[in-house]
Amino acid sequence: MTRKRGRPPPPESDRRSSTVKASSSSSSSNKNKNNRRNILLPLLIIFIVSPAAISIYLYRILYAPETDLSQRLVKTDISYQEILSENGKVSENASGRNFPNPVLAYVTPWNSKGYEMAKKFNSKLTHISPVWYDLKSQGVKFVLEGRHNVDKGWMSDLRMKGHALILPRIVLEAIPMDLLKEKKKRAKVIQLIIAECKEMNFDGIVLESWSRWAAYGVLHDPHMRNLALQFIKKLGQAMHSVVVNERSLQLIYVIGPPRSDRLHEYDFGPQDLQSLSDAVDGYSLMTYDFSNPQNPGPNAPLKWVHFVMQLLLADGPHNLSQKIFLGINFYGNDFVLKGGGGGAILGRDYLSLLEKHKPELKWDKKSKEHFFLYSTDDNVEHVVFYPSPLSIEMRLGEARSWGVGISIWEIGQGLDYFFHLL
Repeated sequence: MTRKRGRPPPPESDRRSSTVKASSSSSSSNKNKNNRRNILLPLLIIFIVSPAAISIYLYRILYAPETDLSQRLVKTDISYQEILSENGKVSENASGRNFPNPVLAYVTPWNSKGYEMAKKFNSKLTHISPVWYDLKSQGVKFVLEGRHNVDKGWMSDLRMKGHALILPRIVLEAIPMDLLKEKKKRAKVIQLIIAECKEMNFDGIVLESWSRWAAYGVLHDPHMRNLALQFIKKLGQAMHSVVVNERSLQLIYVIGPPRSDRLHEYDFGPQDLQSLSDAVDGYSLMTYDFSNPQNPGPNAPLKWVHFVMQLLLADGPHNLSQKIFLGINFYGNDFVLKGGGGGAILGRDYLSLLEKHKPELKWDKKSKEHFFLYSTDDNVEHVVFYPSPLSIEMRLGEARSWGVGISIWEIGQGLDYFFHLL
């Protein structure tokens, strides 16, 4: 009987091959395990930290574009499409300030948007001046008109949201001769103003009178001019002696810019600035309205703004600069190029013109302002100058260079994205 033979042993080369395959199989298995660990570990980490990661991701999506908005639009080659799509975007972080100096914001009763902006951006503002009062002559007496404009609920909201001082504007429309010549009458007017501040819980006032006095011709007379300055000084001193809301009442005085390089007697000059410095807490300088329908052009050429600042501050004490609020317009102008005509426009008017005419915006290198041209259906040519992020930023830069604050006329007339710059 034949014995069944066993399977012969494999050749040496085959044994080596088998060993390699076994080793390879084992190594492959280990690699797979390591790969699974490499995949699972990051997934586990993401799972653990995902709430924070997701929050950061969402924050970047929601807020980073808003934070960069002003940077993207502060440029010469801005388009009407960009303005139409971006003008209403406002960062949720409305409290952060980019301009460190004082900011005085005017609001008007005939433009409710200003009231909304004052509440929304309260933390960016240091002084808020609602345009509420006129002081008028009434026979031999004087009356302060405008209390019906006062909105106490709005004032309360402002004080709950921030620390901006509320100083309503008072325009002195009283006949200057009646007011300034008699000491008793000057004292009566001062009493009227202080009594209103105390009763209505104001932090002070913004007073406008110089342009009215110039129009009446009072400032051409040296004696009357001196009486005018003495009235402002007495008013400031009296207000500083009264405490409301745990601080002395403040007086901010409105001054117009000189129109030529030689000061006239009706101009408010550096000597006036210095003589009233102890009595006045600030000066609202109206560096706008450079052009008009008879002479169409930019609202406030930057060289002119610099010239005005130089005229007022170049030879005076440095500390006076801290009392200046450099005027910046949030409105624009739509002028007829030939024959005169046209006038001021608000933000909503500007947007309507952009939507209708789809113009090419141009940068005026001399004035540092944006403008565009358009024609009406009857071929009347217009030029429109309106603030842009770049024009505002350059004026803020001018204010920084002098160490002065700014005053805005007026915040309801501008576009929402202007506030990114403040």
